[in-house]
Amino acid sequence: MTPKRRPPRQKRPLITEENEKEYWVEYKKTNSPLIREALVVKYSPLVKYVANKMHVKIGTHKSINFDDLVSSGGFGLLDAIEKYNPNLNTKFNTYAMTRISGSILDELRKQDSLPRSVRQEAKEIERTREILESHYTRNVTSQEICEKLGIPMSKYNDIMKKVTESSPTSLNDIRYVDTEATGISIADTLKASEKTSPGYIVEREHVKKKIVEAIKNLPEKEQQVLILYYYDDLTLKEIGAIFEATESRISQIHTKALQALRYSLSEIKKQLL
Repeated sequence: MTPKRRPPRQKRPLITEENEKEYWVEYKKTNSPLIREALVVKYSPLVKYVANKMHVKIGTHKSINFDDLVSSGGFGLLDAIEKYNPNLNTKFNTYAMTRISGSILDELRKQDSLPRSVRQEAKEIERTREILESHYTRNVTSQEICEKLGIPMSKYNDIMKKVTESSPTSLNDIRYVDTEATGISIADTLKASEKTSPGYIVEREHVKKKIVEAIKNLPEKEQQVLILYYYDDLTLKEIGAIFEATESRISQIHTKALQALRYSLSEIKKQLL
């Protein structure tokens, strides 16, 4: 009896700029593992790109293994492939970068070495900030938070210093658009865009203007730190050299600026949704 021949193994397709849309449509219909594999191969370099950017930005705060960032980012890429909607006017690499960076940040939060007691105190500060901002409908100062909690400024600064040194808090982690289709970070608005859609450009410029207005309300040094960090891509150490300050001090200024912006950015988000 002649043994049956096995059917030839199908080859993984080569996805290009020209045929990508077609393959996305087919994948969403069939969930083809070969197309999924081809998409992973095509966009794997994006994972390393995001991981490298984040490693440079946050590697100074704690001991972080680059390969671990890549591994976490890989899960974000798979998640992006499953949830991406090719019918929406958003490029996959833009959408995937959000998922990849989010996946890496989630893993970093799990590795957070901050003592539970300090974490609880930090949460109480953040809750108090939200209550005061809701009451006054404006950004509140560190002094106002201390007065509400009944703690000295020295304790507040000590808590925030510990949080800063242990957590990868970043302007990239504060997003003003939060939908299944896209997720543009605040930092993105301070940089040149690859998008060419007229509607996107108009929205981007509107948001950029709002964010710039919010940043202008910060003390001058905090403004300068944010611009040097997010626009000029300098590290905290490099910024410290400019200001003749320690990297730890610049990190504190950076964190303080982000927290001061939270109310303004949340209001911008409400206007867009």
